[in-house]
Amino acid sequence: MAKLLLLTPGLPFPPMQGTALRNWGIISGLAARHRITLLSFARTAAAAAPELLAACERVVLVPQPQRSIAARLATLALSAQPDLALRLSSRQYAHQLQTLLAAADFAVIQVEGLELGRYMPMLRAYQQRHPAARIIYDAHNAEALLQQSAALVAARNPAHWLAAAYSRIQLPRLQRFERAVCASADAITCVSAADAAALRALHSSAQPVLVPNGIWLRDYPQLPAPPETHTPQLLFTGKMDYRPNVDGVLWFAGAVLPLVQLIVPGAEFVVAGRDPAPAVQRLAGRAGVRVTGELADLRACMARATLYVVPLRMGGGTRFKILEAMAQARAVVSTQIGAAGFAVQNQRELLIADSPTALADAIISLLQDAGKRNALCSAARAFVAQNHDWSAILPTLEAVYSQPGK
Repeated sequence: MAKLLLLTPGLPFPPMQGTALRNWGIISGLAARHRITLLSFARTAAAAAPELLAACERVVLVPQPQRSIAARLATLALSAQPDLALRLSSRQYAHQLQTLLAAADFAVIQVEGLELGRYMPMLRAYQQRHPAARIIYDAHNAEALLQQSAALVAARNPAHWLAAAYSRIQLPRLQRFERAVCASADAITCVSAADAAALRALHSSAQPVLVPNGIWLRDYPQLPAPPETHTPQLLFTGKMDYRPNVDGVLWFAGAVLPLVQLIVPGAEFVVAGRDPAPAVQRLAGRAGVRVTGELADLRACMARATLYVVPLRMGGGTRFKILEAMAQARAVVSTQIGAAGFAVQNQRELLIADSPTALADAIISLLQDAGKRNALCSAARAFVAQNHDWSAILPTLEAVYSQPGK
């Protein structure tokens, strides 16, 4: 049984979005075999959930820092660091980390995501005193790859050229920072083969280990199909101030949904998730679009959904939202980027299309053919059960813990 220190950018429980879903999957799966100390930022002063306290030997929470627009602009103009490197800069977090490192002998220290890479020098200093300790960098995304993807999409639209310029400025800074974090870790884990290739290209000595995103299938019972008399609902879920999600839902609502509604007039687009950006909130004024904001339980939304749509045009890593929808037996229509990183096949577990017309045609075909929807649902749930249950994934992560250090 190893003593593990886990650093996370936000509370892993409740697991309501991608980062928390991965971190909770790791914690809940390893808790029986490892002694886990968690150091995490928290959005509020609320205490950790009983489930988290039960899984961890110790939980230390620090208020999430806030950075003003002015501070971010100053960084853009005056600093060589990427904005992401400063997003979770916190003296209190650094103090708590130093206290934990001074008080315990950890076998493994795991850093969840690049935002926490700024604390890597403290971990390397700890390792000099404790040479047997392993420092693991768990790359939830290849962030430079994601930023490059965002720049390419923004550059296509003159209205988004300011965002494209921001991405172009950030990209070389992000590459330097990501390379330095990879070089500081004893081992790197990542969620997709594309991310592994991107990290190897960034840091030639990197040998990322693929530890895919997963879910506990037991937590996602198969939902019955909505009745045929039900108003067709196209559901998207996610953190709605996250740039790829914002871009995706705005594009879908403007370019794809009207094409669907020409053939299926009653079709409704439901956007569910916390922190909707102002541009997303304004979508609620359009006919056939509903923006829910944060919901305590997304299962009710999923139960009413006829289809789950993933209209992403930028991003890296893999999307938990696809795993959750497929596990609950909802037919999925996605762009190639939305489905990237999963060994799925178009027309077998889901439908994949990229242009507005092709995406609309795929959605219409499923709305009009319940048999085709049901076949996709069955194949999708079987795919998740076979490839993405945490019970089959976590042994790979534990094998990384036992490898020799640098």
